[in-house]
Amino acid sequence: MSIGRPSLKTVLKTSTVAGLAAVMLSTGIPAQVMSSFAAPVSVTAPQAPSFADVVSAVSPAVVSVRVQSDAQPVSDDNSNFSFNFGGRGFDQLPDDHPLKRFFKEFGGQGGPGGPGAGPRDRDRAERGGPGAGRPHHLRPTAQGSGFFISEDGYVVTNNHVVSDGQAYTVVLNDGTELDAKLVGKDSRTDLALLKVEASSRKFTYVSFADDSKVRVGDWVVAVGNPFGLGGTVTAGIVSARGRDIGSGPYDDYIQVDAAVNRGNSGGPTFDLSGQVVGINTAIFSPSGGNVGIAFAIPASTAKDVIADLMKDGKVERGWLGVQIQPVTQDIADSLGLKEASGALVVAPQEGSPGQKAGIKQGDIVQAVNGQPVKDARDLARRVAAFAPNTKVDVDLWRDGKQQTIPVTLGNMASDEAASAETTQPDDPAPASEQALASLGITVAPAEDGSGLSVTDVDPDSEAAARGLKNGEKILSVNNKKVESATDVGKVLEQAKKDGRTRALFQVEANGTSRFVALPINEG
Repeated sequence: MSIGRPSLKTVLKTSTVAGLAAVMLSTGIPAQVMSSFAAPVSVTAPQAPSFADVVSAVSPAVVSVRVQSDAQPVSDDNSNFSFNFGGRGFDQLPDDHPLKRFFKEFGGQGGPGGPGAGPRDRDRAERGGPGAGRPHHLRPTAQGSGFFISEDGYVVTNNHVVSDGQAYTVVLNDGTELDAKLVGKDSRTDLALLKVEASSRKFTYVSFADDSKVRVGDWVVAVGNPFGLGGTVTAGIVSARGRDIGSGPYDDYIQVDAAVNRGNSGGPTFDLSGQVVGINTAIFSPSGGNVGIAFAIPASTAKDVIADLMKDGKVERGWLGVQIQPVTQDIADSLGLKEASGALVVAPQEGSPGQKAGIKQGDIVQAVNGQPVKDARDLARRVAAFAPNTKVDVDLWRDGKQQTIPVTLGNMASDEAASAETTQPDDPAPASEQALASLGITVAPAEDGSGLSVTDVDPDSEAAARGLKNGEKILSVNNKKVESATDVGKVLEQAKKDGRTRALFQVEANGTSRFVALPINEG
């Protein structure tokens, strides 16, 4: 087959296609040509839930909280935070570095009137805007979040955000800045209440949800002021309920996996109805940033505390006045209890309502006014929920029997500090150092005459595994005071006769006592 010049028919065909292409580029694709192309990709699938309606409704009620004091400034929400960029610290970055400009404007170094404050911030202070007239020595020390709970300007936030402040500014989602005053705060639940000083204005506000209906797996939305950025929305689910992170006696946090960072403290977590299910207060983070583990104060706790703060600026709680610890299964076995529940009384405070009513060391508090007590934290929350001077019935387990004692609760705010006295030890009974081989410990009379000093602990014994150490004191065994190894032996023999497999040792160290259940050697 020979190759020669194209025929006239080929030339005409090529020219026609080229002309058509020119028409397509200049005038669009004709209908008759368009039908010859494949349709664009289109997928029909279930749509993911949108939080836009919730966010649109609640955002005007969420605010940023700026705190000023005469203390040294720190970064967002009173937490230390360090930046590191490629091995260089924040201060080592060039002044014109974009990250340095960013954090000067939004971070802890750039609050209004502080180092790095922009001309607008300084001009506002000079012209008498929010913050004008305040003492010049005040400087920004913390940033956090909050939310309106009334149209007349009450704002909920965290105690740790405002605790060291002398002046407070609330920033609305539209950028309006308003001065606020501190109404009251409660360190035990980490809650605080501010009041915006703008009597003529009505604010969009939100309400607390019934958090008892919140389930693990429910969607939640967090709105707040992370790193001073303001108006930031994140979403996640409820990861767990009833978390105790050791921050206070009433820990009962809701754990969420929404992205919560420094500066979100005091901000709300909403359900999909736009109600507040919790107040963000803490995160777990090895790095200092969000890792998906955040903790919120339940709405039920916040609602009661905030109502008290709004009433008179303080929170009054019922007070029993006993030191308590959890009941482990070993402790339950040693006391003849079937279940490891309730709260073990380590010691009643001298002059406290509990001591006056007859509660004793070693008692197990099982119920208050007929409501079962799950554990030590549950007892603390139940007692605190009552008003001072309330009469309650406390169900106890003592000496293998149940009994009920009426108690008139005191006032934690005023009574707690007045009840710090301790009982004086009884006169000592002389005894020589003896070995308690069955328990793996060696004891001697305590120098102060109260109990027995632990002089040696077998590292392979269960006593060592339970944390018993040299230098600690044994004050009692099965709630019987012991002053010699002979005393301990008598109590253990009686426990064996009673069919017990463990004995309850009260151990004291550094002025604090605890109970340890140790196995009784049957040999």
